[in-house]
Amino acid sequence: MRIGILGGGNISETHLRAARAIDGVDVVAVSGTNQDKVQALARSAGALPFDNVDAFLAHPMDIVVIGTPSGVHAEQAIQAVRRGLHVIVEKPVDTTTAKIDALIAEADRMETRVGVFFQERFFPDLVAIKKSIAGGDLGRLLFASGRVKWYRPPEYYANSRWHGTWKLDGGGVLMNQAIHTVDLLLWFFGPVLRVTGCLSTRLHDIEVEDTASALLEFQNGAFGVIEASTAASPGLPRRIEVTGTTRSIVHELEARPAAVADATPHQRVLEDFIDAINNNRNPACDIREGRRSVALIEAIYRSAKKGAWETPRD
Repeated sequence: MRIGILGGGNISETHLRAARAIDGVDVVAVSGTNQDKVQALARSAGALPFDNVDAFLAHPMDIVVIGTPSGVHAEQAIQAVRRGLHVIVEKPVDTTTAKIDALIAEADRMETRVGVFFQERFFPDLVAIKKSIAGGDLGRLLFASGRVKWYRPPEYYANSRWHGTWKLDGGGVLMNQAIHTVDLLLWFFGPVLRVTGCLSTRLHDIEVEDTASALLEFQNGAFGVIEASTAASPGLPRRIEVTGTTRSIVHELEARPAAVADATPHQRVLEDFIDAINNNRNPACDIREGRRSVALIEAIYRSAKKGAWETPRD
């Protein structure tokens, strides 16, 4: 399986490490705007470096792994699927459901697979929680809460051309850091009927929110809470609680740094994606699954602007 890596940031290094750990996978091309990083990644993989997306996509490959700024994911993925290539993108799929829907339509037309890196779906303890909920171990579901109280120093945003911008980040802590937790709540409890939210920028000099909260009502009747911040010093473990009439489960994950140290979770996602291609099945988190978290966050943004309950758009 020949893989091309599109993007020259820290996450592309993670994608490279994940790909190289898989037997039978060959990273053949790397492209991005940060040419120093692209050249270094290409050298380490024995791949060809590119500074042009069209030339990169013209190189023989089977899968494109996209780790560019969020707001260009769909545009670049559409370019790839039009060449008949399979695509897996870093979260989120893109910053709006409108752009994601355009990608879905094009991928369906070309009959290519599109997946997204929601690697926490492969964490064994989170898989166990999913099985407990699906098996009815919690009884009637009451509450699901996700708390992402992290800290990012000012330079995290100041040294980036796209973090903290509406155009390329698509939002703040909800669309970037907390989206994994949003995905898990939807994976555990299913679709949300309605949501109301509040947004604030408490610390950082950015266009978007660094602090947010939301109340959820799931279609199954359970209630939910999301709290998220990149202004919460010194940063607390991410905490998920699921509560039912017969059992409750709490899961904590240490506050995650901006850089990814362990590429194994990304490797699991990529292995599943390759297996899905080889066996003509949907990957564990395909584009339609990846769309749901963006639709919910969009609804929170609309709610905060209007001061009213909102329903995620199908």
